[in-house]
Amino acid sequence: MANVFLHYVFDLWVSHWRILHARGNLIVVRYADDVVVGFEKADDAQRFLVALRERLEKFLLTLHPDKTRLIEFGRFAAVDRKKRGRGKPETFDFLRFTHICRRGREGNFQLKRKTRRDRMRGKLQEFKAELRRRMHQTIPQQGQWLRQVVHGFFAYHAVPTNSGSISAFRHHIISLWRCTPRRRSQQDQTRWERITQIANDWLPKPLIHHPWPDVRFAAKHPRWEPCA
Repeated sequence: MANVFLHYVFDLWVSHWRILHARGNLIVVRYADDVVVGFEKADDAQRFLVALRERLEKFLLTLHPDKTRLIEFGRFAAVDRKKRGRGKPETFDFLRFTHICRRGREGNFQLKRKTRRDRMRGKLQEFKAELRRRMHQTIPQQGQWLRQVVHGFFAYHAVPTNSGSISAFRHHIISLWRCTPRRRSQQDQTRWERITQIANDWLPKPLIHHPWPDVRFAAKHPRWEPCA
């Protein structure tokens, strides 16, 4: 319902605003009611925010006061802010990731995506409670379930530049798993080396599964077609 409603309230209106009012390039990424809009010109961003508030008021809608921000972000943000004596560019959260401006190994601008700490903490709390419920299961039974848990987390979060988060998630899962036999028996002395060996038998490795954006969104068109 949000997508149907916002298609008319927001998407079509943005396309119209871009043609009539934007002085520079504009990019929009929307998922349900979460939206990120990027502008080439700062004054475009300021005028767009005013116009968007007026647009939403006509439909009795408002922007979230805490999530709605104008920030300086992108390949020139760090240099421009340094010239003005400002700190590092701000970050923003979108679709379970924190987006960060940084430099790659070759010194070029790189968009870093990192799993939000609160989302990871919440997931680990859920798995901790479920492990307690499964503490009397055998190691193979627990291993099969945890393999699905880690694989599902990696399927979404194993994006480029996020290797630290997925490695940390796997490490915390192993640590929680190690505590499970101790809750079952106070005499259990499972060492970290032993649980690591067991985890390597059951859990997937923390590898990046998704391609870089320039590869993922690359489009090749057969130029010989008349309509291409």
